[in-house]
Amino acid sequence: MTQALIVYASLTGNTEEIADITAEIFEEHGVDVDIVECVQADPADYEDYDYCIVASYTYGVDGDLPDEIVDFYEELEEIDLTGKIYGVVGSGDTFYEQFCTAVDDFEQQFEKTGAKKGATGVKVDLDAEEEDVENLRRFVKGMIETHDSTVG
Repeated sequence: MTQALIVYASLTGNTEEIADITAEIFEEHGVDVDIVECVQADPADYEDYDYCIVASYTYGVDGDLPDEIVDFYEELEEIDLTGKIYGVVGSGDTFYEQFCTAVDDFEQQFEKTGAKKGATGVKVDLDAEEEDVENLRRFVKGMIETHDSTVG
């Protein structure tokens, strides 16, 4: 059975909800999912999974990574995830000019690991609405199709 690890950072609960929705969709496709808060995770944990997912919010006016996920972010580039599929989802607030830049930052960091991008990142304005859930469904479908094309 294929396995996914979702590592998340959430301040208000919005990103945790996005991680939970993503996990449910993966599970509908028969993927076993673990969800871990970023302060309890190590990037090397991804070595035991097929799918490597980060769910992070973007903090502040300048589009910063949350303090609690910075160490995870910095250590991620040191891990070799060749053969793994990665994806990033996150929340932000369109009120700010720097909307959901944590998604972009993590996609760039994952590129350094040798993992293959499974789907375009999903950026959610505050909390997940119906349209966002559909985007997450497409995200998971893309991740699974990418995985199947690399192992099949």
